[in-house]
This record gives sequence, structure tokens and C-alpha cells, in this order.
Amino acid sequence: MPLINRSDYSQAMSSNRLKHKRLWVFDLDGTLTRPVHDFVAIRHALGVPLEEDILTFLDQLPAEESRRRHRKLERIERDLAHQSQAAKGVFECLRWLADSADFGLLTRNTRDNALLSLRAIDVGELFFPEAVLGRECAAPKPAPDGIQQLMRHFRVSPEQSVMVGDFSHDLAAGRAAGVTTVHVNFRGRFEWEALADHCFDDFTQLHEYLRRASKLGVGN
Repeated sequence: MPLINRSDYSQAMSSNRLKHKRLWVFDLDGTLTRPVHDFVAIRHALGVPLEEDILTFLDQLPAEESRRRHRKLERIERDLAHQSQAAKGVFECLRWLADSADFGLLTRNTRDNALLSLRAIDVGELFFPEAVLGRECAAPKPAPDGIQQLMRHFRVSPEQSVMVGDFSHDLAAGRAAGVTTVHVNFRGRFEWEALADHCFDDFTQLHEYLRRASKLGVGN
């Protein structure tokens, strides 16, 4: 085994533990896909005040009005799903991880739109359809319900699981579920670093981090 310094060894051990997680749960928009949602424009189209959470606001409207605006939101999201492009490094990283882990997806979008987006970025076959959860499948993030549901489905513990996302809702949901949290932000601005166990600019950087343990010859 080649000699490595203490800091390299510490990083390798950390990356090795992350690599051997059994369940990886991903956010979709802005995480697996390049961000295309203009939330200011979406709020304007739906009549949602800028400071309000879109789903929370729509859910609090009278029933018929709530359904009408939810349908409009779904149409906007479906159009955007057709435009989905994979974020940098996603395809290579997920293909590599798929040899040793199961994948789940947890999004505040709808399940149908999520499946459409996954197909559009050419990773749909890596996800079991029942492991793709939209807002109609579980309480929306930051609630931990969806992550807990996926852990039960795959029969894994929080210690064996990871939540990957680009926004505070993703990381807060992971924290509440007791799983490791990974913050990916292509802008390199980690506003919610306090909620993250690991931070990466993109999936290329994450992939290299995960491969580091084997490069340094650190055992499992």
C-alpha cells in the first residue's frame, strides 16, 4: 500500500464511508437537472406572493381554487420537464454509484413530471418507478416523510442513507430523517452549509471525491 499523509487518509476514509452508503436519495430540479425554474415568474403566473412558499400557499386556498392553480402549476412544470438537461457529471456519477447502491428521488414536483425529467436526462432506468416520489406521494420537503418512506422501501437505516440536494428544503429533510446530507450547488455558494455534511460544486466533483478512497488504496 502506498504511503499517504494524514489529511489524505482522513479524506479518503470520509469518502469511503460516503461511497458505501446503500441508499442515495436525490432532489430533482437544480440537483440532477440544470436549474430552469424561474420561481419569480411561476409565482407571478399563479398569483403567489414572492415571500410565500408556492405549495403551501396553494394548499391554503379554497378547495376549487387550489385545484385550479395546482393544475396550472402542473402544466408549467410539465413544459419545463420536457426541457430538462442533466447537471454536470450526473450521468457518469450515477452510473458509477449504481453498481453498489439503490436510488430514490424525492421532489416537490409531481411524480409524473419527475419520471419525464429522468427519462429526458437519460437516467430513468436507474430508478425504480416506485422509488420516485412526488409531492402527491409524501409530505413535501422539508418534511422527512419521503426519505423515511424510501428507507422503509429499501429496508435500510438512516446510517446507510444519503440525501443530495441544492436547496435548504432538501438538506433540512435529510437532517430531520437522520441521514447524511450532501449539498450540491453549481454556483459554489453554499448558503445552507450548516445543514450539510458534504458540499460539492457539481457531480463531477462528487464523483472524484468518491473515487478518491480507491485511488489512495484505503480499504472498505
